[in-house]
Amino acid sequence: MSKLGNLGARLHRGEISYDFVGKRKIWYGVSILITITAIVGLAVRGLNMGIDFQGGAVFTTSKTSVSVSQAESYAQQASGHDAVVQKLGTGGLRIQIAGMDTEKSDATKAALAKDMKVDPESINSDLVGPSWGDEIANKAWEGLGIFMVLVVIYLAIAFEWRMALAALVALIHDITITTGIYALVGFEVTPGTVIGLLTILGYSLYDTVVVFDSLKEQTKDITKQTRFTYSDIANHSINGTLVRSINTTVVALLPVAGLLFIGGGFLGAGTLNDISLSLFVGLAAGAYSSIFIATPLVADLKEAEPQMKALKKRVLAKRAQAAAEEEMADARVGGSDEGPEDAAPAVVGPRNQPASRNRGGRGRPSGKRR
Repeated sequence: MSKLGNLGARLHRGEISYDFVGKRKIWYGVSILITITAIVGLAVRGLNMGIDFQGGAVFTTSKTSVSVSQAESYAQQASGHDAVVQKLGTGGLRIQIAGMDTEKSDATKAALAKDMKVDPESINSDLVGPSWGDEIANKAWEGLGIFMVLVVIYLAIAFEWRMALAALVALIHDITITTGIYALVGFEVTPGTVIGLLTILGYSLYDTVVVFDSLKEQTKDITKQTRFTYSDIANHSINGTLVRSINTTVVALLPVAGLLFIGGGFLGAGTLNDISLSLFVGLAAGAYSSIFIATPLVADLKEAEPQMKALKKRVLAKRAQAAAEEEMADARVGGSDEGPEDAAPAVVGPRNQPASRNRGGRGRPSGKRR
């Protein structure tokens, strides 16, 4: 941990730096590839929408020895629809039948009790009508749209429209990846999934805003100097907040990983998967997009401005001049290191002294007699 702290301090002071912005084309390519994979997953497999969105029935049994596969077979025979069965921590089963007419719920419940050899009263049933599912889906989309609009307006006021646009692109990137993972994995989409999505989008914005705030502070008088371009300062802002972003992301991922892998996987509490997967994937994608997508995109948008183009031209010209002067200085230093054979030959033998003016008869310099 001390090494990580020292690394963070050195990154903040600029003693070391990773060129995130300079290699942005690589990150853009990786993000496009992941996004295309997620879109293909959505198009091919689609989302496994829960009964809260489609309508249907949920039957919860008490502790039973019936296996998950047997319960799925019984539920399909009783209802005529595909069923999703999850093992509960209590030893019971949670049987979801989407798209089933709620009027057939009593008959389905009785058939399940007969096949599983349990008392019908020990099976609890919850019914969701199709209209209620449509209303839930519409409210979810409305909430997501309002969230996006408010985020763009706030960032445009607090920072500028370019940063707001970059943050919006990063958010769309995070949503697409998360929903694509849901399609590929096949986890059920429930209202808890929507809550998880909204939560991770806010968390993703936290990392992005931290970098944007540092970038805004360091670029106040950027056109009054000729040492750094906008991309240079953007890269320094990422490096200065890099360890902070890593630490906060890891701390947030640990409890979510516990819910997903231990609670949902090891302990079999499948109802935790709907929210924990969205949180886990979204937190990781949000940390990635704030570093590799949002800030490099802001640098691209800013350096398209005429004044930033002029600044970049001055900075590169000054660097080229400094490099040329350094090269000339190295050449002069290299030329002065000559060996003995290159030096002028030394004068050997007696030296002929020039005759002094105004010498006296006795050769004294002043010509005066004593």
